[in-house]
Amino acid sequence: MSYIFGLIVVGLFFVALHYFTELKVAEKMAITLFFILVVGGAIAYNDMADAERTHLAAVELKYAQNKTVKCDGVDVNKSTFSFSVGTHTFIGRENSKHYNRMFSVDQCQ
Repeated sequence: MSYIFGLIVVGLFFVALHYFTELKVAEKMAITLFFILVVGGAIAYNDMADAERTHLAAVELKYAQNKTVKCDGVDVNKSTFSFSVGTHTFIGRENSKHYNRMFSVDQCQ
């Protein structure tokens, strides 16, 4: 949906440039290309952020369900690591062999 909205906005902008300005065709195309790149970049960023958010939520849910998560080749679960909600980090528990070891959720699968 955001793709269609972005293209509509750029199209309306180009129509406004065409009918209400005295710019040359090359200038109008350059301005339109610039806005297409800006809108395309914003859409790409949103897609990337959504994918990252989905991955983080999946890892956190797996940990919350008391399942094992792999982080840089290390098995992370509730018995060996605690989870810091504020920093989205797994921290090794005191009586485990991973004491004070930390893994960011984005390092995990």
